[in-house]
Amino acid sequence: MKATSTTLLILLIFFTSCNEKNTDPIKMIPISTEYGDFNVWTKRIGNNPSKKVLLLHGGPGANHQYFKGFESYFPGEEIEYYYYDQLGSTLSDNPQIDNLWTIDHYVEEVEQVRKALGLNKDNFILLGHSWGGILGIEYALKYQQNLKALIVSNMVPSVPDYNDYAKNVLALKLDPEILKEIRSYEAVEDYTNENYLKLIHDNYYPEHVLRIPAEDWPEDVSNAFAEINFPIYLKMQGPSEFGIVGNASLKDWDVTQELNKINVPFLSIGAEYDTMDPKQMEWMANEVQNGSYLHCPNGSHMAMWDDSENYFNGLISYIKNL
Repeated sequence: MKATSTTLLILLIFFTSCNEKNTDPIKMIPISTEYGDFNVWTKRIGNNPSKKVLLLHGGPGANHQYFKGFESYFPGEEIEYYYYDQLGSTLSDNPQIDNLWTIDHYVEEVEQVRKALGLNKDNFILLGHSWGGILGIEYALKYQQNLKALIVSNMVPSVPDYNDYAKNVLALKLDPEILKEIRSYEAVEDYTNENYLKLIHDNYYPEHVLRIPAEDWPEDVSNAFAEINFPIYLKMQGPSEFGIVGNASLKDWDVTQELNKINVPFLSIGAEYDTMDPKQMEWMANEVQNGSYLHCPNGSHMAMWDDSENYFNGLISYIKNL
């Protein structure tokens, strides 16, 4: 029996619908490096052909989980976005190769992820938080021709300035006896001492990393911290968010003189109680060619959680107006 044109049309619609429903939002992307080939994990949420946001998590060595708060905001605004665990992070491969953990490696990794996801200058919005902000800036300095916009959340353009702010501004707000004890460990570079880390976590983090009582931290944030790849974090960042004392590729990082090369739309997000100076994050927005600044008056380093109203209202408004 011959199929009529109507029957063929119905079959085409049916199979197209099935294919759309079966499209797996999770994609393992192969990454080529000079040390071999590996895979990184990504997951797409939503569908918008002109606004696709790739989220770069912090750390280095954290994961996508603390971005899950975006699920309460982006889908309702029809913003497509991608979770992505960088190489070495929870759902991606974790090669035991020390020489991989450099800014240059991660920039090339992002470029390979971009290509695999089909992102381009007409739709590719890169949002980097903390270490992800460093990565986003470095990516733009090399590949901004592929970007629709760059959003740098809670990151300054100079690690030496970040360290200076932590040491000479925020540290001085701590209880003098607590600070004295912290300094005693730092004087002998005993950065991994359990008591040193506890002093920072109990006294510094609640003021400047996440201004929510530790027992009330969102599960997604706690999981992200619990699952951090500590060897990578220690190698690049150091033992905590109390400044960066890791390898030279990160602790000496400073692009203040290069910001004027960035010409794509640029949003800097800073917070009043951040581990970094919000005034410098505002300054950064004025140094690029097409910058804007969003201030979160109630937030800290994780402003998407402790000042979510200001954070997402400003962020979504910016993206929708691109």
